[in-house]
Amino acid sequence: MSAPETDPASLGVGAVVLTMGDRPAELRALLDSVAAQEGKAVDVVVVGNGAGLPPLPEGVRGVELPENLGIPGGRNVGIEAFGPAGSDVDVLLFLDDDGLLPDKETVRLVREAFAADPGLGIVSFRIADPDTGVTQRRHVPRLRASDPMRSSRVTTFLGGANAVRTDVFRDVGGLPDNFFYAHEETDLAWRALDAGWAIDYRADLLLHHPTTAPSRHAMYHRMVARNRVWLARRNLPIPLIPVYLGVWMLLTLVRRPSWTALKAWFGGFAEGWRTPCGQRRAMRWRTVWRLTRLGRPPVI
Repeated sequence: MSAPETDPASLGVGAVVLTMGDRPAELRALLDSVAAQEGKAVDVVVVGNGAGLPPLPEGVRGVELPENLGIPGGRNVGIEAFGPAGSDVDVLLFLDDDGLLPDKETVRLVREAFAADPGLGIVSFRIADPDTGVTQRRHVPRLRASDPMRSSRVTTFLGGANAVRTDVFRDVGGLPDNFFYAHEETDLAWRALDAGWAIDYRADLLLHHPTTAPSRHAMYHRMVARNRVWLARRNLPIPLIPVYLGVWMLLTLVRRPSWTALKAWFGGFAEGWRTPCGQRRAMRWRTVWRLTRLGRPPVI
């Protein structure tokens, strides 16, 4: 699947920012950095995920949800704020509310990337700590992550620092609402790759974001395990499901988490098997081969 070639300046770009309403200063700084981007203005929607919104700059739209729908659910609401499957714009940015775009040419580079490659569906930004400049290894969406300054084709992307061609949502749907937190990006990435779209990691597209540990979320270990099972059940050919999940179980044990974390992980793993995972759309074997050629076969 691909989009027709187009003039970069003509691409309409929107941005979806998800917030819990607890970082108003950081949110305002992010919105100011989006407003400062070169070229045609970016249309911004801020989604209050079960929270009220602070005063927003003129021209920024706000959507307040009565309950927390989780990260994918909240972002899907943001997508639909731009019309069905985001169709009112050509590209949507997804940005963390405590992030910041330090470079004014970022959106221009995004437009140029999509205009130059009609088959490009998703672009993943580089995330770096604003004080140290360090990019955490987990923020480089490939196995060979030692050099965050190397751009490449990849098989997944970072949820709070990316750009998606809205034709992708038209082709494969949005993020999986029921995941709530964790692995929703990989679910969308695998479906996009299976539909023929490409994903790029671009080291020159920078989002500043404070260094954090994902385990700061109390639900982290359970959600990671449950959604890993759902991801496999939804997307992998049947012979690969036990291989993929077996590899991840071994990796989890090798990392020697605390007993509390391990108990939560196995609880989530069991939950992933006994609960509905949503619609199953197994990827084709040629997509498995494509993932393998990109350096990340879908068994790890």
